[in-house]
Amino acid sequence: MACMTHVLDPDALPDDGRALMAPLPPYDDVTRSDSAFRAFLHGLPGVDQVGAESRVAMLGTRSIKTTSKAWAIDTAISMVDLTTLEGADTPGKVRSLAAKARRPDPGDPACPHVAAVCVYGDLAGVAREALGDSGIHVAAVATAFPSGRASRAVKIADVQDAVANGADEIDMVIDRGAFLSGRYLDVYEEIVAVKEACGDAHLKVILETGELVTLDNVRRASWIAMLAGGDFIKTSTGKVNPAATLPVSLVMLEAVRDFRAATGRQIGFKPAGGIRTTKDAIKHLVLINETVGADWLDPDWFRFGASSLLNDLLLQRQKLRTGHYSGPDYVTVD
Repeated sequence: MACMTHVLDPDALPDDGRALMAPLPPYDDVTRSDSAFRAFLHGLPGVDQVGAESRVAMLGTRSIKTTSKAWAIDTAISMVDLTTLEGADTPGKVRSLAAKARRPDPGDPACPHVAAVCVYGDLAGVAREALGDSGIHVAAVATAFPSGRASRAVKIADVQDAVANGADEIDMVIDRGAFLSGRYLDVYEEIVAVKEACGDAHLKVILETGELVTLDNVRRASWIAMLAGGDFIKTSTGKVNPAATLPVSLVMLEAVRDFRAATGRQIGFKPAGGIRTTKDAIKHLVLINETVGADWLDPDWFRFGASSLLNDLLLQRQKLRTGHYSGPDYVTVD
């Protein structure tokens, strides 16, 4: 995945002296002031909610033939961020998850491994050691996940700790309180600061769309995250309902499409929460193909944030290969 390059402009300094990333052309003046940023974000095209719901409903009726379904299942497996984010998580559970990530189907070496294992930052080192040289990424949630309620200093320390422990991807949460209060520049500046703290690690910016109230807000938050240097935009923490709905995914995919058209930079997308079945996954793959195109049908640019999804993908994969479903012991417990 191409890493976002940060160009620091010495004239772009907030009151506390921190350097801000120079905005991307053609948005040089957008983040120079609160008023300019507000005017830009509220000048984005409005979202037709009825139209969005109709489009995803239409795309959801697409049928996929057997050969295409086999490809879609393997592609979806390769895009999974296999996740455990519970207070009761232990090193043993993370090691078991890492083993499953490396060999989702121990009986079939042709089954692809997943894209990443996603854990809390203090367990990133356990995941890194367990995954070894498998090529599977270690994603860690940070910035006071899932609420985002902490000082910026605490959030930055959280990120730095996760990276030091071995995370090469950081999933941060935006300050929804600041966003909903209209403090868009504060949200932008925090994402910039977190991205700098990531170093070489890639940054996924969680919008928590279930708390953003409107699809127009989802579009605005997407643009803030992309302008601030996020490598991915992500729907949800998985802790709030609704999470990754198809209309929300459509709006976010349209945002990354329009952003690349305007800047030449490709941003990844990760829906998370509520995607539990193969049918759910395939609907998202169809939505990607029809909205942004095949460039995003790659784990470098699209991920599923999920825990239970992988089990259903494996069951459906086995059904295609053998003609029958395996027993309940065929898949391991996440």
